[in-house]
Amino acid sequence: MQKKLASKMSSKSVAKVFIDEQTGRLLDDVYHLVKEYTADKKEAEKIVKYLIKITIKIAIAFRNDQFSSEELQHINEFKKKFKTTVMTITSFVEVDFTFDKHFLSSALMENCALLHKIVVRHTTDKTKGKLDHVFGTLSDPQFLEDVFTPGSKYSTLMASISRQLDELMDSGTI
Repeated sequence: MQKKLASKMSSKSVAKVFIDEQTGRLLDDVYHLVKEYTADKKEAEKIVKYLIKITIKIAIAFRNDQFSSEELQHINEFKKKFKTTVMTITSFVEVDFTFDKHFLSSALMENCALLHKIVVRHTTDKTKGKLDHVFGTLSDPQFLEDVFTPGSKYSTLMASISRQLDELMDSGTI
């Protein structure tokens, strides 16, 4: 039932009911960034849809106390690592020439590995593949280099993403 519910909730209109306005703007900008980078609307839609599905599946399992104490430790570890990664992203956007693609790519993949530890008992291989697809795309060193280069055609979107990440951190959402 959780699987059915999560899959139905991944459409943009339904997701807006469960996602606050700030997070929705962030997802919209991630969509536009991936769409502009890949020149593929379907790929951008897929990335955002997968992000929403994975997030909803984890939230449903968390709210229903489905996680073991070890998985809860991984969740806390993920939260810390993700916050650090978000602060790193905003720093790289705000301070020119500080960007390190290998560092950020590695940090994103560490986040992915922690998420795998969290969801290993609760999701199918298909969902784990979606997780790998999202993080594989967003942590690709060439993608990161292109979008973080100061003055690139992605600078405006990255500045917006950075502001939204800061707002979500300040509000305690992240």
